[in-house]
Amino acid sequence: MGKTVKKFMEGNDAMVAGAIAAGARFYAGYPISPSSEVAKGAAKELPRHGGVYIQMEDEISSMAALCGASLAGKKAFTATSGPGFSLMQENLGLAVMSELPCVVYDVQRSGPSTGAATKPAQGDLMQARYGTHGDHSIIALAPSSVQDCYDLSITAFNLAEKYRTPVIFLADEVIGHLRETVRIRKPEPEEIIDRKAPAKGTAQKDFHPYDYSSDVPAPMVGAGDRDLLMRTTGSTHDEKGEFRPTPENINRVTHYLIDKIENHTDDITITREYQMEDADTVIISFGCSVRSSRTAVDLLRKEGVKAGMLQLVTVWPMPEKAIRKALQQAKTVVVAELNMGQLAGEVRKYNDYGARVVQANRTDGVLITPEEVVSAVKGGRE
Repeated sequence: MGKTVKKFMEGNDAMVAGAIAAGARFYAGYPISPSSEVAKGAAKELPRHGGVYIQMEDEISSMAALCGASLAGKKAFTATSGPGFSLMQENLGLAVMSELPCVVYDVQRSGPSTGAATKPAQGDLMQARYGTHGDHSIIALAPSSVQDCYDLSITAFNLAEKYRTPVIFLADEVIGHLRETVRIRKPEPEEIIDRKAPAKGTAQKDFHPYDYSSDVPAPMVGAGDRDLLMRTTGSTHDEKGEFRPTPENINRVTHYLIDKIENHTDDITITREYQMEDADTVIISFGCSVRSSRTAVDLLRKEGVKAGMLQLVTVWPMPEKAIRKALQQAKTVVVAELNMGQLAGEVRKYNDYGARVVQANRTDGVLITPEEVVSAVKGGRE
């Protein structure tokens, strides 16, 4: 186990530390509240580790630069908030189609448009999943502490490399600007996942940068490395990366981009439980709202209510098994989130068990309180 040091730090700074620990060496971005500290930290720390920081002219070019760096063999990341995340969507789709590993930190704020630039929200849940067009799947993680900002950053890069996909780090202003003591531990080499490389001695005629015959991504080589030609395009392509828009290939590629993630949800999805052993009232939450939800469980327990909490650390793919288990166990399920009910809608899709599903929402740029979650349990909006 690597040496552990304790640091009192901000969530946005912990994201940078986690990215570097995971092996990230390239950042391209455009400062935007409330994520700007990520850019500042990357500009300061990456050169110390042999990395590169570039401030781009906008978020469109930032995401394009990430694709280029990933194609060149580097672990790359950027940080933004809602408006910038919107601009990234087209090139995010390029990363999905070309299977380019990278991590996008979205420190959410109130919207739409410029909204309230310094106020927290959790309104980008659906954008993270469906923001870029076409059928595909995506991985998104939601931290609820500064420790998560460090640890889950490593997880995000590992998942990106393993599944050759962009990963969304769906943070929020509360967690991004929160300061807590963090245990910084340098991961052991075996804890870091790097993209698979072709076997040594692979000839060009035998090298296929894509493989649609299974749900496991093909080995990847950095452009210009090892004398192997790496072809890619945002258009639908075959195993060699060459344009092939036949009906059969379009169907095959579309299913593959979904299956390589959805068929591995047990490996990808992370949930946490609190007081769930005998709970018949369950609060489901993610991100900053988890903190209030946990306290709400304690308050309800003091009143004799058998309350528990299911935290979604992975929000995409949605942890269906854990949500169904909670719905089957509980008489009442409260979904707590800083939006109008984006997660609640997903939970209701799985409710084949007759549970009462109610919402605890706040949309005024203020963190939901434990008392508001408790109130929802007693008489929330169904």
